[in-house]
Amino acid sequence: MGIKIVLADDHKILRDGLRNIIEKNANMSVIGEAENGRQAMELCTKLKPDVVVMDVAMSGLNGIEATRQIVVENADCKVIALSMYSDKRFVSGMLKAGAFGYILKDSASGELIKAIKTVLANQKYVCQQISGIILNELVDSSQENAESGLSMREKEVLQLIAEGKSSKEIGEILFLSSKTVDTHRKNIMDKLELRTLPELTKYAIRSGLTTLDN
Repeated sequence: MGIKIVLADDHKILRDGLRNIIEKNANMSVIGEAENGRQAMELCTKLKPDVVVMDVAMSGLNGIEATRQIVVENADCKVIALSMYSDKRFVSGMLKAGAFGYILKDSASGELIKAIKTVLANQKYVCQQISGIILNELVDSSQENAESGLSMREKEVLQLIAEGKSSKEIGEILFLSSKTVDTHRKNIMDKLELRTLPELTKYAIRSGLTTLDN
């Protein structure tokens, strides 16, 4: 089968285009498609792909948190971020989460193939548009992560809160009781010292957990 690839993006038309680009290469095949981060995690567990091409901004579970969990559970899987965002917070978030590459959606199609081959050689790949100063800042290990005090689960809950989900809806998505979700909400507010939904939403957007334009 050659190189096995999973596509994760919430726009089917884009996934169709990516599939067409990738499968023009005889040794590459798309074995699964996901429309959000949670589906991408499930496909990686089931299909064991070599590469995941991951959108950064998706509802439900964003690409950053999905990447963080995928690389923990699938050490041999390489994640490449494919995003419209060149903002440092998204680039930094994806690379710190464990992504091996980051390219922009307006890059030439050949750059995606180059990125796949590069990461499979166990090398990082960042497209030219966001290299230079930004890349130097990303590799500065002393740079503090503004959201490092939140657990993975709290980040998931915070994204869903910012996207307008109720405690019951969040519980159904994450398989938690409403009471447990409320506990997470309180812990998030305490850690961030924020007390209102607008403040939490603003923080989630600033931290790259959601864009609210999915």
